[in-house]
Amino acid sequence: MKQLLFALFITLTSAHLNAQYYLRGEVKDEKGRLLPEVKINLYSKGNYSYTSGGSGYFGIPTNLAIDTITLTYQGYEVFKKGIESQRYQSLVMKMLPATASLMKNKLTSVTKNLMKEQYSFFSAMGESYSSLIENDFVDAKRYPETGFALNIDRASYSNARRFINNDVLVPTDAIRIEEMLNYFDFTCNKQEIKHDEFGFKTYLTNCPWNTDNQLLYLNLKAPKLNLDTVPPSNLVFLIDISGSMDKPTRLPLIQAAFKMLTDNLRAKDTVAIVVYGGGVFEALMPTSGAEKQKIKTVIDSLTASGDTPGEGAISTAYNSAKRTFIKNGNNRVILATDGDFNVGQTSEKQLEEMIVMQRQSGIYLTCLGVGMGNYKDSKLEALAKKGNGNFAYIDNLKEAEKVLITEFTKTLYAVANDAYLNINFNPEAVKDYRLIGFDNKKASIEDSTSELEGGEVGSGHSMIAIFEITPAKSITDTNMIVAKANLQYRLPKTDINKYQRINIPYKVKDIYQSDSSLRFAASVAMFGSLLKQSKHAKTYTFNDVYNLAITAAKPYDYSQMEFLSLVQKAIKLYSPKKKKRGMER
Repeated sequence: MKQLLFALFITLTSAHLNAQYYLRGEVKDEKGRLLPEVKINLYSKGNYSYTSGGSGYFGIPTNLAIDTITLTYQGYEVFKKGIESQRYQSLVMKMLPATASLMKNKLTSVTKNLMKEQYSFFSAMGESYSSLIENDFVDAKRYPETGFALNIDRASYSNARRFINNDVLVPTDAIRIEEMLNYFDFTCNKQEIKHDEFGFKTYLTNCPWNTDNQLLYLNLKAPKLNLDTVPPSNLVFLIDISGSMDKPTRLPLIQAAFKMLTDNLRAKDTVAIVVYGGGVFEALMPTSGAEKQKIKTVIDSLTASGDTPGEGAISTAYNSAKRTFIKNGNNRVILATDGDFNVGQTSEKQLEEMIVMQRQSGIYLTCLGVGMGNYKDSKLEALAKKGNGNFAYIDNLKEAEKVLITEFTKTLYAVANDAYLNINFNPEAVKDYRLIGFDNKKASIEDSTSELEGGEVGSGHSMIAIFEITPAKSITDTNMIVAKANLQYRLPKTDINKYQRINIPYKVKDIYQSDSSLRFAASVAMFGSLLKQSKHAKTYTFNDVYNLAITAAKPYDYSQMEFLSLVQKAIKLYSPKKKKRGMER
């Protein structure tokens, strides 16, 4: 009897082991959204891994009726569960708290008492810009503390230049004054920079447009990497070759830009090229920077056609960068497009959520925008900010050279992540204050859970931020502290947080007796305020901007001299005597 039972057990066990099942299912997040490329391990398969593919669905053969499945996905908790192989599985992964925080609406600055004003989402001629709410004056006694994110984004200036050079009014929401200031080098008084921290100087002058007020400048200079010692780069050129790129100022301009960048690569750098237009494919597998002609030949071979599957293209580019990831290296996707994504996830919110999942891989994102009449500024800005990267607009070959050659390390090598500056004003010295620029999106203002998001700062970047302040009437002590500033950032590829603190003394200097860079910065801020039709720009004109800028512009500085020319064109374009054409909000 025992022998019979043992034989039966062996027979049933053998049948069970030889049985084949096909485990099918899907992987979703808590909101019911399918998660692509989730890593799947089954107990029965040992160390062999599967994925949920590009769709979030999977099908895996197994020889166990009851198996154990393990799911791993960046930004989510590890999922492990016993499952029946014959049943369709709908598996839900839980987002980690840190990832959930990144998904929230993020603030550019944290001024406390913004009033809700009239706003609109600008879209004309196929272009789109996020609606912004301008920072206003804040009572220093009620709200002494404020802060803003640091970054190297400078797309707004070159985009505005494109409109003015084409004799078209600039859309008001296309103006982000902090990006216009970022466009220029504001290294004041030959700042000496230590290799491991920011140069940090402050200045206080009278205000050129309001004699009762003063301007507080915060001038920062990022540490500069030595090009000879910078780590190897793992770059993926992600190039839009869809039908909308078939214009001289789009794909041909991008091709010229990437060929210039290729000339700057070293043998230890690696380049892959992913393109999308009617589909997504890898045009060039990872290739050494020494093979410049091979890289350029692929770039030259590209032609524009088809729809724009941007979502799938971004995933493919990140996967390519992950395969050749260089530990402690510069891993970056460089996306070049007019921003017109018309297949897959296409809204700003959807794109933000998608890119947040990629950002935790340690891969940075640089966005290069091109085009006129179809340009989606709002989408590229969202991608760059959520992708722990930066954003530039290329309107001509000279700008491509500036972004990818002259400012090569600033664009492609980060020295600080999650960088932001907190300011605590002294109410005894300051009655109220206004941060110029760093305006927030409407959605971020309306979301009570929004948080300040730090930015990425590139090697050697020099920036300036400006507050307009109304001094307290009772100031008698010239040694009084106006405010205390606290810079905080994280070193790339580490969890090391750095802090720099500085006290700002009440030392007011006449603006015409101060460093010329301060006057030039004030004129750029004035120019941006006029272009965005700010309510704070009613006391001056474009002529006033020019008259202030010409006292500061350096004849040998091409960008500053070009700014003077741009202001002169704006004087004619915005003159009420001239019939205006183009776009107005």
